[in-house]
Amino acid sequence: MRRWIWFNALSFVMFGAFLLFIVLQSVFGWQVRNEELVQYGQAAESYWQYLGSGHFVEAVFENWESEFLQMGSYVLLTAYLVQRGSPESKPLDQHDRADDYRENAGSNSPGPVKRGGLALLFYRNSLSIVLLGLFAMSFVVHLLGGTAEYNERQALESGEPPISPLRFLGRSDFWFQSMQNWQSEFLAVGALIVLGVVLRQHGSPQSKPVVRSHVHTGQ
Repeated sequence: MRRWIWFNALSFVMFGAFLLFIVLQSVFGWQVRNEELVQYGQAAESYWQYLGSGHFVEAVFENWESEFLQMGSYVLLTAYLVQRGSPESKPLDQHDRADDYRENAGSNSPGPVKRGGLALLFYRNSLSIVLLGLFAMSFVVHLLGGTAEYNERQALESGEPPISPLRFLGRSDFWFQSMQNWQSEFLAVGALIVLGVVLRQHGSPQSKPVVRSHVHTGQ
């Protein structure tokens, strides 16, 4: 067990933090939601009811949407674009890598590499495909959750009839929620790319080695 934790410590801590914070988000969101319902003279929701509400679904997936867009775009763009001096960039003189081609496969290469064909075509782009696919899924669920939350709020405030997801897609409410997250994600990645040119973190693979010059690009 100790060896397994050591080999998987980074993902263990990251997903552990995720579970902790999403539980805390749900608890605090539940309290906020019930405070709103009480203000409108409505009965409070149970915790389990809240987890299926538009309020919670919208809040969760509008953030997931931006995270997966950021990471999917980052993976894809770093395959083609460079940033002089950044550890997040591939070297300026590296147009391609020999290890990205099937003819250089070894005995320990993944199965799709050995099979070739469509399996290899998907596998060689699978990271960006899956990340952007998760973005698309989160975008749709955010839209559905946002529609539900909008309809719930309208029913409480004015008793107006519900609208469809397609109509909510055309509202500024939805795009405001998305843009406020998208801009912050790209700002954070851009800051990491540029700050890594001149700043270092001893021992981190996201940083260049401490003794490397500012113009050195890549790891």
